[in-house]
Amino acid sequence: MKFTFSILIILLTFSSCYQAERNCKNFKTGTFEFTYTIDGNKITNRFTRNDSLEIAHINNTIDTSTVRWINDCEFIVKKLNPTSVSERKSFHMKILSTTKDSYTFEYNAVGDIENKQRGTAKKID
Repeated sequence: MKFTFSILIILLTFSSCYQAERNCKNFKTGTFEFTYTIDGNKITNRFTRNDSLEIAHINNTIDTSTVRWINDCEFIVKKLNPTSVSERKSFHMKILSTTKDSYTFEYNAVGDIENKQRGTAKKID
């Protein structure tokens, strides 16, 4: 019992020191790909982002959104020319961790903190 408790304390000590890498500045601009599934259909979103705009290419459609950075790892995206009420919603994006060429993020409609989604975007340029 004493041995098990000691191992548990050691594991908790080392796991609490781990922090995911977050070099968010590397992902403020560039061209990225994000693949997701809706109703069983796999969709790839390729987008190019500069400091204030994001241009997405989804299924032969081009969509432009404004980008407003809150800090180095969080930003708000809002469609520039929404065509429906649902497209008028802004989305809060938060980069959770980064690697050399990708980042894992969490996103939700602004004000809807209960329906957060996660994804990974890969920097391709």
